[in-house]
Amino acid sequence: MQTFTEMQRIKMYDICFIGGGLNYAGAVVAAKAGMSVALIDRNLNLLGGTCLHRGCIPSKMFLHYGYLGYATKATSIFSREDLLDMSQLQLEKRRLIESSNKAIVRQCKDITLIEGDAKVTAPHEISVVNEKIEAAYVVIGTGSKPFIPDGITYDGKHIITSDEVMMMSSLPQSIAIYGNGAIGLEMASFFAACGVKTTLIYLFEELFEKAHPSISSSMQKQLKSLGVILMPNSKIIKAKSSDEGALITLEDGSSLVAEKLLVATGRHANTDVVACSQIKLNEHGIETDEMFETTAPDHFAIGDCNGKIQLAHAARAEVLNVVNRLLNRKPSILNLDYVVKFIHTLPMSYASVGLTRSTLEKSDEPFKESVVPLNAFTYSHIHHAKDGIMAVYTDAENFIVGAEILAPNAEELISTAAMALTGELSAALAKETILAHPTFSEALERAFFRL
Repeated sequence: MQTFTEMQRIKMYDICFIGGGLNYAGAVVAAKAGMSVALIDRNLNLLGGTCLHRGCIPSKMFLHYGYLGYATKATSIFSREDLLDMSQLQLEKRRLIESSNKAIVRQCKDITLIEGDAKVTAPHEISVVNEKIEAAYVVIGTGSKPFIPDGITYDGKHIITSDEVMMMSSLPQSIAIYGNGAIGLEMASFFAACGVKTTLIYLFEELFEKAHPSISSSMQKQLKSLGVILMPNSKIIKAKSSDEGALITLEDGSSLVAEKLLVATGRHANTDVVACSQIKLNEHGIETDEMFETTAPDHFAIGDCNGKIQLAHAARAEVLNVVNRLLNRKPSILNLDYVVKFIHTLPMSYASVGLTRSTLEKSDEPFKESVVPLNAFTYSHIHHAKDGIMAVYTDAENFIVGAEILAPNAEELISTAAMALTGELSAALAKETILAHPTFSEALERAFFRL
């Protein structure tokens, strides 16, 4: 691995990647293909980005152990009710992340790694550590950061974001969570499953309005069964820390106190890297076309910073699509509707791919749905999933166009539907699929059969 100090006299690279999250995957492919590659990140100890260090990897680890505790308490077969040891969990998390980080560094052995805050000051010119880097192609993958609404005084102590949750060494006695997106729902599940008094505050009447109505209803029931206190139609206008914890004032004049307030109101694209007029920004992030090229030719933006879809696997797919196109491998244009989306709640998670019922209802196109409840399957009763749902959708020609699942490991189960969608599978062919028994996948088989 060459350091920037060793390479100071070399100004020109074939391709420069800014941001060391899933962007690194493209850098590795480009380097293996023989391109001269630089990768810039403000902290090289955090290669792998938010997903690895403060996002999806540690959060799913937390939820896994949260589920083990929940499952033990939810049955009379086990008599012990041990609390989750957060200090031990943090130790296990550090071991996992350190191992993964080392693996990423090994993959980057043919890449010039540069540490510092980068700015694209002109087309093909990047300023970093008081030096200029020149590159024929530039790929920006600077991710996103938590959004803190006006009136909320974030201090990282009593008023926190998911970054601080991932560093907790002990569980709070109580926590209020503001926001019912993926982070809000997942963390509400985790803390409630661990026995923490959990309040979920959100702006709208519906908890999960974009999902199939039956799934939305089941999700609400699931959270309530965990003990989550739901506060719909509620807006925080002021929150600050005190000796008592987080003091929260709502728009209707009411107030509450919690040891912690987790602000989970979404994330905003990191666009500070752009310091030239040729690369345009929009309200969502760095503006790009369907091939992720910015308004400056040969400059690309992938992942959260382009504002299209905030998922690590989407970022990886985008950067590989860009690099393969630059290598003249002629990849297809990515259909971001085919990206699996999921929320890892407990004990059942939600996943979708393609068109959902809410999007289909907004269109003028006819569609057919097949909805199968999991309570008809014995397997669901031993996995706390009797309120689960499988929903599959077809178009007027009876081709599969989307699916939604609420079930344990829904993010895994949805892969069958995702492949059916990408492969343009008809309902007639899907009906010939024979899946294993007893599993949750057989409920998906039943959904195909009913189309």
